[in-house]
Amino acid sequence: MGGFGKLLKKALLEAGCSFVRQGKGDHEIWYSPISNRQVTVDDTMSRHTANETLKQAGLPKRF
Repeated sequence: MGGFGKLLKKALLEAGCSFVRQGKGDHEIWYSPISNRQVTVDDTMSRHTANETLKQAGLPKRF
């Protein structure tokens, strides 16, 4: 179960997104210049949550 966080971070970096800060627990806040939004990334997120995060970042589904 889960574990899409590392793949998601790689996809975000490839799209030009950047790490902003550490959030609560194991969450990280990333900035997407495509959507001009900050998105939350968690190392243990599910495939569905990872795809939703990509959508929020203005990127297509990947997982």
